[in-house]
Amino acid sequence: MFKNKHFLSLVGNGMMAVFSVLSYSLLYRFLSEHDMGNWIFFQFAFILLDTFRTGLLQTALIKFYSGSDASRRATVAGSSWYIGMLLTGCFVLLNMLVFYTSGWVLDEGVSLLIKWFGISFLLTLPFNVSLWILQAEQRFDQILYIRIINQGSFLLFACALYIFETMTMQGVMYTFLASSFLTSSVCLATGWARLGTLRHKTTACAKEIYHFGKYSVGTFLCSNLLKSSDTFIIKFMLGPAALAVYNLPQRLMEIIEIPLRSILYTAMPDMSAAINQNKKQEVVTIMKRYSGLLTLLFIPITLGVVLLADVLVLLIGGQKYLDSEAANVLRIFMVFSLLFPVERFLGVTLDIINKPHLNLIKVVLALGVNVVADLIGIKLLGNVYGVAISSIFTFTTSLLYGYFALNRFIPLSFAGFLHLAFAELKSYALLFSRKINLLKT
Repeated sequence: MFKNKHFLSLVGNGMMAVFSVLSYSLLYRFLSEHDMGNWIFFQFAFILLDTFRTGLLQTALIKFYSGSDASRRATVAGSSWYIGMLLTGCFVLLNMLVFYTSGWVLDEGVSLLIKWFGISFLLTLPFNVSLWILQAEQRFDQILYIRIINQGSFLLFACALYIFETMTMQGVMYTFLASSFLTSSVCLATGWARLGTLRHKTTACAKEIYHFGKYSVGTFLCSNLLKSSDTFIIKFMLGPAALAVYNLPQRLMEIIEIPLRSILYTAMPDMSAAINQNKKQEVVTIMKRYSGLLTLLFIPITLGVVLLADVLVLLIGGQKYLDSEAANVLRIFMVFSLLFPVERFLGVTLDIINKPHLNLIKVVLALGVNVVADLIGIKLLGNVYGVAISSIFTFTTSLLYGYFALNRFIPLSFAGFLHLAFAELKSYALLFSRKINLLKT
C-alpha cells in the first residue's frame, strides 16, 4: 500500500497541506491583520506572475514526457529546462529594472512584490521543474520528499522568527526565500531536477512545447486570475484586513484540495498515456471514475466542516477571527466545493485531448463572471460575503461550458459516473482488507 501512487500522492498533498495550515496558523496569530493581508497579496501576486512559467511548461512537459521513450524524455526535459531558464532570466532582468521604484510605492504589499519577485523566480525554478518531471514519471515518493523539505523548512524558519521575536512581514519574506533555496539545492544535488538533460534540448522540441504551452499559459494565467481576482478586488476595495479574513477559510479549504490535487496528479499521466495511445474512451472512463470518487468523498467532509466551521476558524486563526465573517464564508465555500471534482477534471481533460484553447475559453468565461459578480456582491453587501457568494455563479458557469465543450469531441454522459466511483471505492476497500489480512498472518 505504501508504494501505491495514489497513497503517496495523497500523503504528499496531505503533508503539504498540514505544513501550510500550521505555517499560516502561526502567521495569523503573530502578524497583524494588515501585515497578514499584505503577505497574502504577495503570495497571490507571485503565483500569478509565476503562471507564465508554470502554464507554459507544466502541462506540456507532462503530456510529451509521459509514455515516451528515454531519448524523447531527455529531449523534453532538457527543452523545458531551456525555456524555463529563458523565462526566469527575463523576470530577473525585469525585477532589476523596476527594483528602485519600490520606494515610491505607498502600498506595502505592492512594494514587497517589486523588491522580491525576481529572486523568488530564480530560487523556485529548480524545484518546480523537479516536481513536473517527477509527476510525469509518477515518482510520488520523491515528490513527497520535496514537499516535506519545502513546507517543513518554511515552518521551522517561521518558528525561529517567533522564538527570536523577529516575526515581521520582511522576516517572513526571508523565510520564504530560504526555504525555496534549500529545496532547490536538494533537488539539484540529488538529480531530481534532471539538469543534465539540458544538453539534449532541441529547437524543434522547444517549439513544440511552446506551441502547446501558449494555450496552457493562457489557461493557467486566467485560472490564477480567477483565484487571485478575489484577492485583488478585496484588498483594493475592502482593505488588507478584510483580505486576511477572506483568506483564512481558503486555507481551511485544503481539506478539499488535498484529495483533489492528489487524484489529479495521479490521473493526468494516465490520461496522457491513454490519449497518446489513441484510447479516447479510456480517458473519459478515468475522468468519470475519479471525479465521481472525489464527489462521494466530499459529501461527508462538507457536512462535517459546515458543522465545525467556527471551531476550525478558532484553531487556525485564533480568537480575533472568531467574530468575523470567516466561518460563514467557509460554509459557503464548502457547499459549492461539491462541484470542484467534475469542473476540474473537465478542464484537465480538454488539455489532455489537445483542446487547450477550449479550456482557455472556459477559464476566461469563468473569470469574467467572477469579476462582475464580485463587484456586484461587494456593492450590494459591502463585505466579503458578496465575494464568497459570487463564486457559486463562477463555478457553475465553468462546469456547464466545460461539459458542452468536451462533449463535442468525446461522447460524455455522467449518468454512470457514481457507479464507476462506487466500483473504484469497493476495489480500494478490498485491497485494504487484503493488506490487513496479510499483516495479521
